[in-house]
Amino acid sequence: MEVTINKIDDANVAVNGKIERKLIDANIDRLARKAGKEIKVDGFRKGKVPPAVVKKLYGEKLRQDAEADGLKSLIDFGMNQAQIDATQIIGEPIFKKYDKNDEGIDVELVISLRPTIDTKGYEEAVPAFEKPEATDEEVEAKLEEIAKAQATTQKIKRKRMVRDGDIAVIDFEGFLDGEPFEGGKAEKYPLKIGSKTFIPGFEEQIVGMKYDEEKTIKVTFPEDYQAENLAGKEVEFKVKLHEIQEEVPAEIDDELAKKALNDENATLDTLKERLKEQVVNEKISKLYNEELKPKLIEALVEKFDFALPQNIVEQEIDAKVNAKAQQMSEEELNEYKENPEKVDALREELREEAEKSVKATFIVDALAKEQGVDVNDQEVTQAIYYEALMSGQDPKAVIEYYQKNNLLPAVKMGMIEDKLFAKLLGLDK
Repeated sequence: MEVTINKIDDANVAVNGKIERKLIDANIDRLARKAGKEIKVDGFRKGKVPPAVVKKLYGEKLRQDAEADGLKSLIDFGMNQAQIDATQIIGEPIFKKYDKNDEGIDVELVISLRPTIDTKGYEEAVPAFEKPEATDEEVEAKLEEIAKAQATTQKIKRKRMVRDGDIAVIDFEGFLDGEPFEGGKAEKYPLKIGSKTFIPGFEEQIVGMKYDEEKTIKVTFPEDYQAENLAGKEVEFKVKLHEIQEEVPAEIDDELAKKALNDENATLDTLKERLKEQVVNEKISKLYNEELKPKLIEALVEKFDFALPQNIVEQEIDAKVNAKAQQMSEEELNEYKENPEKVDALREELREEAEKSVKATFIVDALAKEQGVDVNDQEVTQAIYYEALMSGQDPKAVIEYYQKNNLLPAVKMGMIEDKLFAKLLGLDK
């Protein structure tokens, strides 16, 4: 077998060679004999199908498999010749040439290897920062939020006009062209003014009404309203105000703490300590995502220099090109389809960004192994479950979507990165 190996750099090896015709033919014969022992063909006993019959029935498939076996042999021979362990190979080869001719197949490809990274001195890339603290004012603001969330409603003590923020207890009935319409009537309905839960313009016209006042309100339903007979139509509502209620925040005391923490032994001081931790954690999260994480990634990429696997870089460029394409208009997409040179220019424009991204990924992977940082599959599933729950989505459906679209490895890598960076920055304590 003719094979030439040239080391491009520490992460990429060029392989040039020829898969000879006689090797391909020998592979076809071998595969045909093997298949003849396994397949069933009418007129022949099982396991006794002649190779010639197998070739006639499955000739194209046999040739494809024979060529694939020949390519594997060429790569294995080249790697053995270059004394490269097969476990070092990462991703699929990049083909520069795959020319079939009467003598065989001329092959030129680049095989990429997992880079070896010396992470010595990584500490120098970790940015210094002051850990945020919570002020008394911030804790008090959180307490007031909780008190408002635990608020009760009560009838106002003196009769006055409706204001924004009040709860107006009203009767109402809607009319379209003088006729009442279905679903447009209610009695003693508590409407929070400013909640924007009613048709635009309705709540604003309740403001200023007095006790027992009756009023006719004109509003227009939105064009996209779900009831087609009302969509875009002007209607009238006859409204009567019975009473005005206001929300009264809960007292900020031990009882509030017990309710908020669901703990009969909790005190106001306990709640304040929890809120202080919450404020600090929110500040740390903001600082980490907006400042520390980007700085740390940039510093690590700048500090370490090593060769990158070409195929992984090209995959990252593919991903970035696809992301750009998602944001393009149909006209822009057609322009790129008709001008391949524009696609090449875009790829080169994205190359540096892709290389930094790939480099950061390998650095994180190396440091995570060195620091003993890992995330198991259960942690990944729990994180997705929690996020789905918090956003009001069906957790099971979201997890199935991630599994179906092979997104779990990316989520896991992101979690490992955050866990590693938290350790390096001292935020895990």
